[in-house]
Amino acid sequence: MDLGLKGKSVFVAAASKGLGRASALEFAREGANVTIASRSEERLSEAKRVIGEATGVEVSTVAMDAGKADDVQRAIREAAERFGGLDVLVCNAGGPKGGRFDEMSDSDWQAAYELNLLGTIRMIREALPYMRKAGGGRIVNLTSASIKQPIDGLILSNVFRAGVHALTKTLATELAPDGILINTVAPGRIATDRIQELDEANAKKTGRSLDEVRQASERSIPLGRLGQPDEFGRVVAFYGSFANTYATGQALLVDGGAVKAL
Repeated sequence: MDLGLKGKSVFVAAASKGLGRASALEFAREGANVTIASRSEERLSEAKRVIGEATGVEVSTVAMDAGKADDVQRAIREAAERFGGLDVLVCNAGGPKGGRFDEMSDSDWQAAYELNLLGTIRMIREALPYMRKAGGGRIVNLTSASIKQPIDGLILSNVFRAGVHALTKTLATELAPDGILINTVAPGRIATDRIQELDEANAKKTGRSLDEVRQASERSIPLGRLGQPDEFGRVVAFYGSFANTYATGQALLVDGGAVKAL
């Protein structure tokens, strides 16, 4: 299938590793002009190398903290100027601090809001003028399976990831007349550094070994294993492509069947 991405300008946030990098790699495979953003210039250089070796495509990089308005504005502008516009935006950010309600301070709530919800709002706001000028575009918001089924011990993520999908659903109606499709892609347990960190914290808290925590997790997934980043990245590339012409306002879970909610 031709995804209609060749020569398109694609911006992927938090793309120096994990699901962001996997998504950027798939866009590069499709011949898009990809800009990857992250707070760490060192990790960006490594991601650029990995994607280049895998695809033969040289992606562009820009340093950006999604929790800072000036950074977002500058990064989106640089990407658009470099490639003559912006056709696809993938909003992504690292997961907020884990913990229960009683463990969270006002500053914890504010930091998660700034990074995971307001950061997405800012990226979309900056991207829309370029997409409207081009006559359309695609936006993909990366969240979590917690938008359908809250995850114990991740209250900040549960709240603000759900907020991102509420934003997606609302903007689907507002942006449709502009030819802009917007969707949420929500990972379940994908083999990334974030899942490793959460499993290690769970093992420490419960007194179990890391292997025991991992095996229990895998038993809860109908496919019997963690997902791989490339399996997630391919879904993002489709929803962010111009082969997708009619799906908007949707939330697609890439979770191996783990969430049972309708």
